Amino acid sequence: MHQQTGFTLIEVMITVAIIAILAAVALPSYNDYVRRGAITEALNFMTDYRVKLEQYFQDNRNYGTTNGGACANGTGAPSWSNFTPGAKYFTFACVVNGASRNGYTVTATGKPSSAVAGHVYTINEANLQQTTQFKNAAVTKSCWLVKGNEC
Repeated sequence: MHQQTGFTLIEVMITVAIIAILAAVALPSYNDYVRRGAITEALNFMTDYRVKLEQYFQDNRNYGTTNGGACANGTGAPSWSNFTPGAKYFTFACVVNGASRNGYTVTATGKPSSAVAGHVYTINEANLQQTTQFKNAAVTKSCWLVKGNEC
């Protein structure tokens, strides 16, 4: 008598169903983990740039030469003033606010092809940290959202 070895079709289908359920739970969690890790890039660059702008203000008594213009753009502007930190997930911009050029807003925007597409964070001269867009939804939070929708 010849005995057959192997798996039955029902056993294979049960295994595939279990793997599919595990993947359905694990993949969104992993994507959220990657997204939260990428957000720290923006927060680190913005806080570093804010410190540099405060040093610039101490030397020049303003944050830039024109209201609505780029930050730290005066004569002899420092090399960091063009804000090209080589970020992988975000693009950055800084705009001078106020007629006396005594304010600024730094904005970090998630790159479209990255895990943080649809995220926008800002910081200003008063260290007011705001989230204006989170996971492609407009929000108005006076903090930097990383996980969830509460500060």
